[in-house]
Amino acid sequence: MNEIVGCLATQHAELDALLAGLGDAGWNAPTRCPGWTVADVVLHLAQTDELAAATTRGRLAEAGAGAGWTAADRQAGATVDDAAATAVDAERGVPAAELLSRWRAAAAAERHALAACDPGERLTWVTGLLSARTLATTRLAEGWIHTGDVADALGADVAQDDRLRHIARLAWRTVPYAFARAGADLAGPVAVVLDAPGGGQWTFGEGAAATTVRGEAVEFCLVAARRLDPAKTTLRADGPDAAGVLALVRTYA
Repeated sequence: MNEIVGCLATQHAELDALLAGLGDAGWNAPTRCPGWTVADVVLHLAQTDELAAATTRGRLAEAGAGAGWTAADRQAGATVDDAAATAVDAERGVPAAELLSRWRAAAAAERHALAACDPGERLTWVTGLLSARTLATTRLAEGWIHTGDVADALGADVAQDDRLRHIARLAWRTVPYAFARAGADLAGPVAVVLDAPGGGQWTFGEGAAATTVRGEAVEFCLVAARRLDPAKTTLRADGPDAAGVLALVRTYA
């Protein structure tokens, strides 16, 4: 758990460095999230970081009331994307300095709350019950994705390091969930063999796999983040679920 939270702290620091001293033009720059500016992305992160901290105290329903974040909202047909849009729409327009302060406080509270959890503790999240370790990893993945969104809007680069191993493993582990969400069936286990940014390989699930994905770790993570078309990558998949895995893999609900 300490390793994941440490990676989350590094991720937050990378985003903070992009935002510190940012002028109005930067905050209002459009991002690759349709309809969202940099400020909207940061507001979304502040809101969801606050939710993550709240859920460790059993207060997700209270913290997410009115924005569509609860299990009852899912049953009523609201999607996670709907909830995110509703929440941002409701609070858009916060002054940049106030927004940055809010996000910093939310990110710190999230890290502190997750660090205090037992890794296997079951927590209620917007998509259902997750272990604390898995929730921390999903927060790392979301932080990495949206840091990339901000960096892209500002013409900046993001780091590619061992943080990606946790994100790639999350994407691999949730392949069955991605297929189930799409109403599709897996023919068998999936393995992923990735070239790590610093050299070497990361392998998940090798053995009795029916389908194997190979390629660059950063490309796999970007495909899972829905920020890169798999057809525009060097990723290779072999097996009965080859096309489905690359089309459906994801790191978020």
